[in-house]
Amino acid sequence: MLESQREAVPGNDGGELDTALAFLTFARSCVLKKVAGLGEEQLRRRLVVSDTTLLGLVQHLTDAERYWFGYTFAGDARYADLDFDMVVAPERSAEEVIADYRAAIAESDAHLLAAAGPDALTAQPVADEPRTLRWVLAHMTGETVRHAGHADILRELVDGATGR
Repeated sequence: MLESQREAVPGNDGGELDTALAFLTFARSCVLKKVAGLGEEQLRRRLVVSDTTLLGLVQHLTDAERYWFGYTFAGDARYADLDFDMVVAPERSAEEVIADYRAAIAESDAHLLAAAGPDALTAQPVADEPRTLRWVLAHMTGETVRHAGHADILRELVDGATGR
């Protein structure tokens, strides 16, 4: 099948943070591409047994960005108790959920760019000990890539669009 949404992986190799952020940015872009051009009903459509929807994945990743970069890394207490839910409240529009994800990404990137480097430690412990920014970046990249794969399958089921 022809890949209608294909883009090349990043070629960034200018240092550890440059490369890591480029691949996280690529994964985020893949998620946003999967929801682009779809209407409310398509974004909220349940195509699997679980409550996972395209819009729900975006909401979940918004919480993940804010929890891991905002709370765990930077110590912003506003994001300590997020629920990571994939069920989007009916009163939240798709436009609002997607804009919120973009805002969370910008907040995360600001924390990353302000950090002293990949060895900077988290403000909050993970499993009772601090982790490095390197670890948080790797964790969030893995989380985002995993859900980008889910979004890829859901998008193909919605309208046949494929590719990363």
